[in-house]
Amino acid sequence: QRRSLAPSQLAKRKACDEDEDEEDWHPSTARKRQKAVSETESGECYKSPFRKPLAQLTNRPHCLDSSQHEAFIRSILSKPFKVPIPNYKGPLGLRALGIKRAGVRSPLHDPFEEGALVLYEPPVLSAHDQLKIDKDKAPVHVVVDPVLSRVLRPHQREGVKFLWDCVTSRRIPGSHGCIMADEMGLGKTLQCITLMWTLLRQSPDCKPEIEKALVVSPSSLVRNWYNEVEKWLGGRIQPLAIDGGSKEEIDRKLVGFMNQRGLRVPSPILIISYETFRLHAEVLQKGSVGLVICDEGHRLKNSENQTYQALNSLNTPRRVLISGTPIQNDLLEYFSLVHFVNSGILGTAQEFKRHFEMPILKGRDADASEDERHKGEERLKELISIVNRCLIRRTSDILSKYLPVKIEQVVCCRLTPLQAELYKNFLKQAKPVEELKEGKISVSSLSSITSLKKLCNHPALIHDKCVEEEEGFVGALDLFPAGYSTKSVEPQLSGKMLVLDYILAVTKSTSNDKVVLVSNYTQTLDLFEKLCRNRRYLYVRLDGTMSIKKRAKIVERFNSPSSPEFIFMLSSKAGGCGLNLIGANRLVMFDPDWNPANDEQAMARVWRDGQKKMCYIYRLLSVGTIEEKIFQRQTHKKALSSCVVDEEQDVERHFSLGELKELFTLNETTTSDTHDKIKCRRCVNGHQVRPPPEGSDCTSDLSQWNHCADKRGLQDSVLKAAWDAAVTFAFHHHSHEEQRGIP
Repeated sequence: QRRSLAPSQLAKRKACDEDEDEEDWHPSTARKRQKAVSETESGECYKSPFRKPLAQLTNRPHCLDSSQHEAFIRSILSKPFKVPIPNYKGPLGLRALGIKRAGVRSPLHDPFEEGALVLYEPPVLSAHDQLKIDKDKAPVHVVVDPVLSRVLRPHQREGVKFLWDCVTSRRIPGSHGCIMADEMGLGKTLQCITLMWTLLRQSPDCKPEIEKALVVSPSSLVRNWYNEVEKWLGGRIQPLAIDGGSKEEIDRKLVGFMNQRGLRVPSPILIISYETFRLHAEVLQKGSVGLVICDEGHRLKNSENQTYQALNSLNTPRRVLISGTPIQNDLLEYFSLVHFVNSGILGTAQEFKRHFEMPILKGRDADASEDERHKGEERLKELISIVNRCLIRRTSDILSKYLPVKIEQVVCCRLTPLQAELYKNFLKQAKPVEELKEGKISVSSLSSITSLKKLCNHPALIHDKCVEEEEGFVGALDLFPAGYSTKSVEPQLSGKMLVLDYILAVTKSTSNDKVVLVSNYTQTLDLFEKLCRNRRYLYVRLDGTMSIKKRAKIVERFNSPSSPEFIFMLSSKAGGCGLNLIGANRLVMFDPDWNPANDEQAMARVWRDGQKKMCYIYRLLSVGTIEEKIFQRQTHKKALSSCVVDEEQDVERHFSLGELKELFTLNETTTSDTHDKIKCRRCVNGHQVRPPPEGSDCTSDLSQWNHCADKRGLQDSVLKAAWDAAVTFAFHHHSHEEQRGIP
């Protein structure tokens, strides 16, 4: 008989069993029970065909074999996800794993946090407009990452805001470019890194503004850019820096960079040199890049060169050009830079030349008529009003709050008797003045200029020409001392080398300062090396022959306070731009360049962020020679740059452009030809009797020089010690002395 397993029946049977236990024991009953038990044990009891035997309950886990387990998991995963809300119909894509959060979109960073740098603020809406607006399309704040905004100085915050407004077409509708023209040392790199990071992560549409960014820089700065990104973003992004390798390897990297897509690109920043970019431009032109940044952008001053054309053909409207010296030689080069970032804003090159360049240059000439000056000023104002919409320019005055004082000194050095005789002999024989026609310089005149510049540095640099008796040096070998050899350096044969020898010796013996020596000629660097070996100074040298990777290593080692090197020799052509040499606080500019921007760039290597010591800059000029004429020509170009870029209204019109013919003269009677030409009104008999009264109009000399001085007026003990060697006169300039309380 089958017994019910219902809970009520089980409870009844349990109660009956308890009653039976309480009754007296009967032998017949006991035998029946014993028989039932034995039948159960033998397994011969009746089993229903409709009922499966019950499994025995144990505490052991039931183990499936691996194939069953895998099949079970696959069956779970194969089921598509369903929103657990009946009849839900939402904008879920294939990649969605849940319900989109309800509510208004929010910015990436808190715009109301203390110190937040807000680049974009959505327009304030009335309550009625808020009801009508689509919350999924409402713009959000664009806020700079607090990691960066905390380290940005006030002028850098302003610069980031300007850059963002320009590249997002908010300053000039339809134009997406700008020029960052801050002077050297103001943190242009950090501002551009902040711009890139912001564009790569956010926009008013609550998504990244760009996918990829391209940084093109001189080869010596590729590694520096990579280090700066690592420094400020701390591993949040992985840039791709290409500074060498085979053509196939570089092409492979560039193709991989261009093929990156999506919201999270693995390496969204490419850093590449101008030379490598020009050789591999075809790969980068096949796709699009969200932003291109051209460091030391004055390289693009010629719109006809291959680098300019390759960059201009990139498929990107957002362009930022970085240059501390946007005007170097003429306004047409300036036009090329503006045209690169915002094409058409100044018209065509011919229109610009006719409408702006010619009237402005005529008005700046010392021989200009009153009408020409008036017209030039009008066109200048018009040009400034247009360009200022896409150009930001701050001078190094700002650095006075953060950096030590810089004393810049133009040191006029007299020629030695040997140099003077060689100089006069060359002018008599070569007759370069006769080669000048209508103010234009011929090829032979250029060669004469180079020869005279090398002679001013040291007679050893033109010794080979004297041996071969080239034009201008016939019989000049007899003027050299008997037994002269170029294998050893003889400082006493050059006025500038004599002064340099004194400066280095006094600096080495009286301080722990380090010195940077800059020249335009590698032959001059060879002389520096001989001098250092002779005096047993430890030195490093950077010129065009050094590889990019090695450059970064020697700069880092020299800047270390524990490094033993005393002198850093630098070729201005190879490494004058962008290098940070704050390990030194004295810099000697041994020879001037026609382009003032090259000299300015080279001299800015030591007075930069991170510098802790007072800086001394020595610009050596040979008195009465072509070097002073070059310096005077620089003044004219800097005056032009001040007018257009710095907007200085009262820059003196010092020199006529027709004075080119005076290049090939030697004035042996002056202590400074430049000081004579600028008609300084604060000096009596060559001595400054008092500084000009503040706000007066008596500074018709070079406005950037605070003082004219002889030995008595010098404050630099090192130059004062070197004065008697060959120095005749000096201009010197304290950086922002009126702000720093320097007498």
